[in-house]
Amino acid sequence: MTLGAASADTGRSDRSGGVRTALAGLTTRGRSFLAAGLAAAVCAYVLGQPDLLRVGMLLAALPLICAAVLFRTRYRVAGSRRLSPGRVPAGSEARVHLRMDNVSRLPTGLLMLQDRVPYVLGPRPRFVLDRVEAGGRREVSYRVRSDLRGRYPLGPLQLRLTDPFGMCELTRSFSSSDTLTVIPRVEALPPVRLAGEAKGYGDGRQRSLALAGEDDVIPRGYRYGDDLRRVHWRSTARYGELMVRREEQPQRSRCTVLLDTRGLAYHGAGPDSAFEWAVGGAASVLVHMLERGFSVRLLTDTGNSVPGEGADGFAGANQESADAAGLMMDTLAVIDHSDGTGLSRAYDVLRGGNEGLLVAFFGDLDEEQAAVAARMRQRSGGAVAFLLDSETWVREPITPSHPMKGQEERLRMLREAGWTALGVPRGTSLEALWRQADRERSGVVTAAGGTAGRGGGGTA
Repeated sequence: MTLGAASADTGRSDRSGGVRTALAGLTTRGRSFLAAGLAAAVCAYVLGQPDLLRVGMLLAALPLICAAVLFRTRYRVAGSRRLSPGRVPAGSEARVHLRMDNVSRLPTGLLMLQDRVPYVLGPRPRFVLDRVEAGGRREVSYRVRSDLRGRYPLGPLQLRLTDPFGMCELTRSFSSSDTLTVIPRVEALPPVRLAGEAKGYGDGRQRSLALAGEDDVIPRGYRYGDDLRRVHWRSTARYGELMVRREEQPQRSRCTVLLDTRGLAYHGAGPDSAFEWAVGGAASVLVHMLERGFSVRLLTDTGNSVPGEGADGFAGANQESADAAGLMMDTLAVIDHSDGTGLSRAYDVLRGGNEGLLVAFFGDLDEEQAAVAARMRQRSGGAVAFLLDSETWVREPITPSHPMKGQEERLRMLREAGWTALGVPRGTSLEALWRQADRERSGVVTAAGGTAGRGGGGTA
């Protein structure tokens, strides 16, 4: 981006506007000199002192001359900004690199840079650059940090020009800006065997399909080197050209992460609230399952699915895991409470087919919504629920180590429906709950008849 500090006057209105701009740029020192000069000129006229009049004229003329010269000075300065990194977890720092290039044939004067940043990222950074030679370059950097996730604009960069005497300052702005994305904190999770089903249903069945392989029923044109035993004669006769069956397209195990964002299900706000814990937990599970090779999607109570591409909204095999993770993290960075009152929309999405492993983060559930959540278990191979009682996050309960009576009833309903359901007390790490879910899951499988080894579940 290139900045011109002034433009040529083209008419009386432009000239008068330029004069007002130049006078508005007078600093406190410049205004003081101007006021002192005018006062000295008045006193010289009243007292009849010509020497004092000359002093007053000099004091008044100096800031006016500096303003005129500065306003007519034309710099051609190019500036750029680079974020490192452009996506950062909450509580971590990112560095912003600024680069200024003097692309004119004349050296610049004293330059002052100021970058606009939101108050949550810290104070506005300011830099003073000495004379930049023709074709010269200056690089500066500063750090930003936020404990709150979100997308924060950086810029535009402001360039303040000043004269050597400090009488006048003019501010010019660059046009471009950048965006810093602060994503939720991601907690590393241990690999556990949550995927799979003791009855050979759901994710375990998808895993066996991936191991056995299945030919794609959609044929393709014959290519040199294809095995003639793979010729699909029916399609060959239909299209009039040699068609072959595609190679095996193994399906990856699926995982759906359900995040309850209903505003009435959470109390409190801030980085330590129950809702922020749920968002961070969903982010941690998404990253963990992608690293394990699962096809993953993020689902909210509104029925919206991310990434929303590929088969049934999952991050397909043709989509890089890093890209899918980035898209879901960007969504979680700006996700907020919804106005919904129930989980029926999410249930409608889940009942459409076999969803593999389902990991849900629920806020407060009444009896009706707990019943809806219980029915979600029917179309999943494995289901793990983390239930947050937000009342315990805004006030200390009498027995913090035990769930409230209402939450205990909701946990019982989910467990009877086949969920591995855990309450989330305040201050508990997701890693500990993840291991506890594995232990409880193993106990359920063993109690079902020792069929844990028959489900074919993968490691999550």
